[in-house]
Amino acid sequence: MKLDVLNIQGEKTGKSVTLPKNIFGVEPNEHAVYLAVKQYLANQRQGTHKAKERGEIVGSTRKIKRQKGTGTARAGSIKSGVFRGGGRMFGPRPRNYGFDLNKKVKNLARLSALSAKASSGNIIVLEDAAFEAPKTSVYNSMLKALGLNGKKTLHIVPEHDVNLLRSSNNIQKASVMRSEDLNTYAIMNSNTLIISEASVKKMKKDFA
Repeated sequence: MKLDVLNIQGEKTGKSVTLPKNIFGVEPNEHAVYLAVKQYLANQRQGTHKAKERGEIVGSTRKIKRQKGTGTARAGSIKSGVFRGGGRMFGPRPRNYGFDLNKKVKNLARLSALSAKASSGNIIVLEDAAFEAPKTSVYNSMLKALGLNGKKTLHIVPEHDVNLLRSSNNIQKASVMRSEDLNTYAIMNSNTLIISEASVKKMKKDFA
């Protein structure tokens, strides 16, 4: 797939880039994408939830009523879960929600996500341009020129660029990420991918 290279004013530079088929032309595997996104979101959960059960409640252990013949649920003490102020029955306990996923499945999911964006025409290749200083207004005007104002964008860069990162920090739906840090969730969570020329070359090496 050939794409025209645009500058930060949104104009064609006359150059074009061919997106490699082994990265942007894969048959998308929806289930692999689902598993990768599910794993990412599961790893974001703290899992620190805890409710007190009957053994952890402070209170009397006197038997409230006789065991049989009352017609209601049996109760050993005021800490029973059937009473207000009693312990929680089968309440949440601290746990880790994370699960393992094969590396090949994760790679397939990432390639599937990139291919889906390419096939739907939601990829823009941007000319390499260095930001001399962190300026939100400059980055915002670039998004407007590209017709992406107010849309979720993921700007993929080859190396960590402090000025570019700080320029995009205050824009709510814009995010910047190195190509080596790409994950399936970040790709799927954005409307459009902005890929710099150098990033395309780096992705050919990293994802080959």
